[in-house]
Amino acid sequence: MLNSAHAHHADVVIVGAGVSGLAAAHHLIAAGVTVIVLEGADDPGGRMATETADGFRLDRIGQFLNTAYTEPARTPGLEGLVLKPFAPGALVHTDGRTLRAGALTPARALTSGSLDQARIGAALARLAALPEERLLARPERTAHAALSSRSLGTTLRPLLAALLRDPGLTTSSRVADLALRTFARGRLAVPEGGADALPRLLAAGLPPGTVRTGVRVRSVATNLVATEEHGDFSCRSAVLATGARAAAELLPGLRVPAFHEVTVLHHATTTPLPWDGSLLLDGDPDWPVAHTAVMSAVDPTRAPAGRSLVTTTVLGPPPPTRTVASRLARLYETATRDWELLAVHHTPEAVPAMPPPHDTRRTVRVLAGLYVCGDHRDTNTVEGALRSARRAAAALLRDFGIPVPAVPEAALPMAA
Repeated sequence: MLNSAHAHHADVVIVGAGVSGLAAAHHLIAAGVTVIVLEGADDPGGRMATETADGFRLDRIGQFLNTAYTEPARTPGLEGLVLKPFAPGALVHTDGRTLRAGALTPARALTSGSLDQARIGAALARLAALPEERLLARPERTAHAALSSRSLGTTLRPLLAALLRDPGLTTSSRVADLALRTFARGRLAVPEGGADALPRLLAAGLPPGTVRTGVRVRSVATNLVATEEHGDFSCRSAVLATGARAAAELLPGLRVPAFHEVTVLHHATTTPLPWDGSLLLDGDPDWPVAHTAVMSAVDPTRAPAGRSLVTTTVLGPPPPTRTVASRLARLYETATRDWELLAVHHTPEAVPAMPPPHDTRRTVRVLAGLYVCGDHRDTNTVEGALRSARRAAAALLRDFGIPVPAVPEAALPMAA
């Protein structure tokens, strides 16, 4: 229990210890502001959760990072983050064949005899070279409508669905173009050891006592945060860093977006499964699998020696596990009857939807003394969550009259 008056006061109280709330705490503390972070769950991290089962490390949602992301490198506390990249590009299984998207230059693809790969490479190269402001100035429609007008729709559809976690491609075409641009400029990657490595690093880098878990917040005002069982926390400002629905419950009037649901299935093999670390996308709409990978080939720390971890994502509710196993047998061209199903994680509100029109820089300042951050204020990615935290911290510091520290832009180094 928290007893002292001192323990119940800080310059800023942040509600929510997901990556956005933890990152905001780092930015504020670096500027000399005292912070307390309140989290209702027993552990920090939010949706970036990883569980351990029989020596396997199993992500709940399986979010991708990208080596072209700049926000992790701009966030204090993430200096020790190690990214494990997938093989370049991604394998796309469609129309009974498999090709690699985004790994070859157009010239090399033509040399290898793949006209489709050459066209995909040329399209991605054009997007990679465009400044972000040019993409954001394009006419906005759904990604589905934009893709239907392109000749590469059959191949790019499963890639976009995976990047956006949106099977119907209802996302803004501008956001879709930004996602493809980032894909073309970097490598898809995951944190070494599991998704929770990122919030664990952030939490560990904060002063002791900053993060208070198991504290359920009842109400939020600019100068007071009331909790269910731990009393009131006085402050000069408050930051809501929860998910969109929880934020709207504490601050009526905030819009609650629609969400995309995600199901992640983890299988263990009895013997190592040969794989080159590629992400494999299933372009056949008759099957539920969106993408799959031998995660232990990407990050060996996720499986015990002598076994492999296969992680499969379904963009929707949990399908029959036998149906998934049957499809995986075809995709990996191997028998799956001896594979052990370790876990099925279904998250109904995995990521906020981003239909057009979508503002990728939604306001984070509600009023002086009250701020909101999270992936629902930016793009629904780890990059977006971290960027919204930095924007919220900057807005708060300006209201405090404190100079906002300059943070150099840099991409994450790629770990082998």
